[in-house]
Amino acid sequence: MPLISLVRHGQASFGARDYDALSDLGREQATAVGHELGRRGLREPHLVCGTLSRQRDTAQLLADAAGFKEPLAEDPRWNEYDHLALLDHYTDPDPERRADPRAVQGLLDRALAAWMGDTERTGPTGWAAFEGGATAALAELSAALGQGRDAVVVTSGGVLAALCGALLSLPSAGVVALNRVTVNAAVTTLVVGGSGTSLLTFNDHAHFTGDRRRLLTYR
Repeated sequence: MPLISLVRHGQASFGARDYDALSDLGREQATAVGHELGRRGLREPHLVCGTLSRQRDTAQLLADAAGFKEPLAEDPRWNEYDHLALLDHYTDPDPERRADPRAVQGLLDRALAAWMGDTERTGPTGWAAFEGGATAALAELSAALGQGRDAVVVTSGGVLAALCGALLSLPSAGVVALNRVTVNAAVTTLVVGGSGTSLLTFNDHAHFTGDRRRLLTYR
């Protein structure tokens, strides 16, 4: 059965002018997860990522490290939500709190929960459109894979949480909890079978243990 490895991008540049650029640590993480996926012996993996810089760069570093030769496809439905826009809309704009990663996580949890429950926010900026785009992209990818081929997708924590929440029929609080603990460059594995696509493992980051524990980050 085909396997789909969903990889969260490497660490972005929190607090920098361009958040979307990978940090130096993020580049190391992308290379490390590439070595891990190369070790797993995936079958002619189809490679796809979102269109954000941190996703594209992670995908390229990963592919180089793994030795994957498949051209990289891009699909904006794998893109992350705009966390700054959510913070602006659903929380108080406090510059000091937004400079602290731990405080930002609490604010983001509140904003994400409010966004998911905002039934008046429809259209392309609503939660339904975000979740629907991600689930549609996954469905198309699952249907396109043959029995002898796997896939690697580089995406972001919000997309991972939305997809796992949909696969497990979780309430909004469960999706927020998944989003909170996603590890940079961790691997979530799905299996495509006769009954559909199922979650096999979530947030696997064993490649960041032991002497590589310094590579473990959440934000």
